[in-house]
Formats: sequence, C-alpha cells, structure tokens
Amino acid sequence: MADAGGRRIGVIGTGRMGGPMAERLLDAGHSLVVFDTNEAAVRPLGARGATIAHSALEVANLADTVMASLPTPAIVRRSIIGPDGAMHGTRMRQFIDLSSSGAVATTEIAAALAPRGIEFLDAPVSGGVAGARSGKLTVMVSGPRSTYDELQPLLAVFGRVLFVGIKPGLAQTLKLINNLMSATAVAITSEAMVMGVKAGLDPSVMLDVINTSSGRNSATQDKFPRAVLPRTFDFGFATGLSYKDVRLCVEEAEALGVPMVVGAAVREMLAITKARFGAESDFTYIAKVLEEWAGVEIRG
Repeated sequence: MADAGGRRIGVIGTGRMGGPMAERLLDAGHSLVVFDTNEAAVRPLGARGATIAHSALEVANLADTVMASLPTPAIVRRSIIGPDGAMHGTRMRQFIDLSSSGAVATTEIAAALAPRGIEFLDAPVSGGVAGARSGKLTVMVSGPRSTYDELQPLLAVFGRVLFVGIKPGLAQTLKLINNLMSATAVAITSEAMVMGVKAGLDPSVMLDVINTSSGRNSATQDKFPRAVLPRTFDFGFATGLSYKDVRLCVEEAEALGVPMVVGAAVREMLAITKARFGAESDFTYIAKVLEEWAGVEIRG
C-alpha cells in the first residue's frame, strides 16, 4: 500500500535493527524500497512486497524519504555522501539517519545534503532488537523543526519519539551518552558481582538486594537477570558496536574539552572484551572477562 500522496520510504541497512524497523513500516502500510549488502537480510522484506534495490543510490532514485540503519560512521558516510551515495539520487528529498554515527559524521552529512535541498533528521534509536521488533524504541531526533513535525508520525511507528534540538548531531551526542552509561553499568556491575561471588555471596540474592537499594541500574535490573545469570550472554548488543559508541563518545567529549576518566576506562574494558571474545560477542561478555580474571562464575 502506498503512503498518502504516493510517498515511498527507503531503508538502507536491514540488519539486526534495520530489518525489524523495516518490518514495522510494512506493518503500518508503508510502501518500501530496501537495500542491504547482505542479500539474505532483504529477502524476507521482498517477500512481503518491498522493492529490493541493489545500492544505496538506487534506493534514493526510487524513494522520497530515505532512512539508514548502518553500523559505523564510515559506512554511513560512504552510503550517503560518497561518490555513489544516496545524496546523488534523483528522488530522495528527505534523509533520516537512524544509526549511531556520532556528531562529527552527522554534521558532515548535514552540510553535504543542505546544498542539494535534502532535508535531514538525525534520529538514533535506543531499545535494542527487542524494542525494534515490538515498536518500543526510543527515537531521539534533532534537525529542522518543520521536518520533524512532518516526519514524527512516521518515526512513531518505531516507538516513543523525542525532539532534542535543531542543531545537527545533538541526538547523536545524546545517544552516545546513553550508550556510554549503559556500558558503564555493565562494566561496574560485572566487577561488583564477581567480587560478591568470590567472597561467597549468591548472585541472585545480590541482585535482589541491589535492585531494592541505591546501587540498582539497567544492568542489575535487566541485563544480568536476563543474560548473565542464565549464562546465555545474549542481550542483543554486540561488543564491537558498544566499543564503537563508547570510543566515539570519549573522543567527542575530549574534543569538547570534557574529561572522560570513567568513560576511558569503560572503553578499555570493551577493547579487552572485543579482543578476547570477538566483535560479534554480546557486550555482556564483559562479565566473562572479569570471571576469567577472578576464577569464578556468576550463576543463577
């Protein structure tokens, strides 16, 4: 079914996050054009009626409003403002970056799109794969208010939409801050839980106490009960992506003149985890690094 006025939506990147978000758009009745370098990632969307493009540029030749959900700033740059990027498309008039690209890349992209009259919203999301599937993401948006007002109903398909300012990159800064705090919670909770287990405490009892006390955080309330105590380590966020976000956050903070003493330590902890278990491991594997060092396991 086509959108009102015949508008077509393009999605570049239909992987772990982009795929479920594209499914939400189809569920809402939008006409989609999709592209991913992994053909298997677009096949289910094609089976549901989405048009499969063969490049980011082709998406922008076929869609009026294009979204991207891509893993790194370099890939976003190449896909959107590179020599064969979407900005050279004949139809795209609006671009929404759902990726965690950082403020530096976002500012560069906004500057490249402006002379071509392409409206740009910076709209990173938080809530993981489960939130993408259920439509319960938090969508942080910065950019022109008029563009936001027009596209807010479209973004609301993904979850709660919050406007954070008109300056390009503000939403990216907020997303990096959030992801730094999330990773910090995992790192410090891993240290605390390993210490308790080594001393003889039951980890389930520890979480019960902590979660009714002042030390509770997103890791003690969600990530550890769901992915560490059951030993599944499958919360749904890759170590490599977490490291990328924390590294970007620390670098951008330093560029602003803001010291990141704790953030730098979390970055190193993620670097160690990535080296030990690989970039595709879940970022809750931080706990496994601490377990190996201490010679204990956090078991429910």
